[in-house]
Amino acid sequence: MDELSKIHCVPINSTSKQLSEVEITQLEKKLTGWLRYRKEDELRLEKSFKFKDFNQAMAFTILVAQEAEKEDHHPAILTEWANVTVTWWTHKVKGLHQNDFIMAAKTDLLFVNELTNKKE
Repeated sequence: MDELSKIHCVPINSTSKQLSEVEITQLEKKLTGWLRYRKEDELRLEKSFKFKDFNQAMAFTILVAQEAEKEDHHPAILTEWANVTVTWWTHKVKGLHQNDFIMAAKTDLLFVNELTNKKE
């Protein structure tokens, strides 16, 4: 996770391609707890994060949104009472790109940092 979370997303253009199965499998090994699934014929990465209450869930949602804006790569985010589900995929390649794994790692790091800050 740490290795991926330090990388920045690259711009996506018409020559960008989705990752191969081998590349996906290699990158998945660097993440924990992310589910890969297919929706609308596109592979996606998804993970749910649990919190104490709605305020913590909203604070995390905002952190993910801010990081997504910095990297110009945006997820689907579902915020419920004490749960946030984040889904990464790349529309332009109709599937998974390295950017999705970078952002999944950054999302995990935000979660760890958020929990650490709440305990202090």
